[in-house]
Amino acid sequence: MSNKFKNKLGEGGYGCVFKGKLRSGRSGAIKMLDKSKADGEDFISEVATIGRIHHVNVVQLIGYCVEGSKRALVYEFMPNGSLDKYIYSREGSISLSFKQMYEISLGVAKGIEYLHQGCHMQILHFDIKPHNILLDQNFIPKVSDFGLAKLYPTDNSIVTLTAARGTLGYIAPELFYKNIGGVSYKADVYSFGMLLMEMASKRKNFNDMLEHSSQTYFPSWVYDQYSQGKDHLEMVDVTEEERMMIKKMVITALWCIQMRPSDRPSMNKVIEMLEGEVEGLQMPAKPSLNHEMPISDLQDANLNPTCSNVELTATLSATCCAFKLPFLPYPLQNFNVKCRDKDRK
Repeated sequence: MSNKFKNKLGEGGYGCVFKGKLRSGRSGAIKMLDKSKADGEDFISEVATIGRIHHVNVVQLIGYCVEGSKRALVYEFMPNGSLDKYIYSREGSISLSFKQMYEISLGVAKGIEYLHQGCHMQILHFDIKPHNILLDQNFIPKVSDFGLAKLYPTDNSIVTLTAARGTLGYIAPELFYKNIGGVSYKADVYSFGMLLMEMASKRKNFNDMLEHSSQTYFPSWVYDQYSQGKDHLEMVDVTEEERMMIKKMVITALWCIQMRPSDRPSMNKVIEMLEGEVEGLQMPAKPSLNHEMPISDLQDANLNPTCSNVELTATLSATCCAFKLPFLPYPLQNFNVKCRDKDRK
């Protein structure tokens, strides 16, 4: 099917993806999974559920292969690759119009909303990011890669996880901070908000290489710009229609990345915001770069609770910047901070 795995499409923590040709003549994407990721029973159970998903904005699983310890998933082939190739301005990248970005963002929102509400089981993705949004020949977006997804009854509001999952920069803070709220579908809403902010601005949410330090954490800078009435965001050659689309995407994103899960909208509400009139959107609270942690919470993080609040805040902020994150991923395994001598590892 894959011609001895000659055409490699990509690689990730799950394994490698190869292009293949199905008996029907159409192309497929064959994802070879690392044998250590899951046992056979979990694999079959997850495949059975994902295989029943049918939505225009969710990648279609065609079939699977199991032979001994080897496992593979066969998906429909997406000729335009993943969204990360088109968001960030870099040499050789293909630029999409703001209207195309807006349409793609709306499609992604509908795909995630279907996973949350449209199936007989609630599917929480836990890894929404540009790399996991695939584009077909007509640039219709498809949510893909369910390697970290978890299935829950649709009436489950709070779910239990044994470990944080996701990609740094897109992980919802409640997966690390136990004192701001339980883990739910709102974790996907947060990740989508980070993705949406990047799509609206066509740049990374966090960039410590910028000349102006005020733009290091982009959501905070964007909030200040809109609060001051500067909604053009220093963009040039943008039409009035495009400016309104960008504004809708940005304000919706700011709602999605609120620190507390209870302050974020559902994906159904997100779709309403993106499809509605921009004049009806209200600005949320300013997104925070840091999160206040009670000293009592430090015991589980192997942080020294004897240091002063000033020292602690400075240390956490420095660590946050070192990881290029909008918040400190707490707790991290094998991560220690000695506040007194600033020895970090």
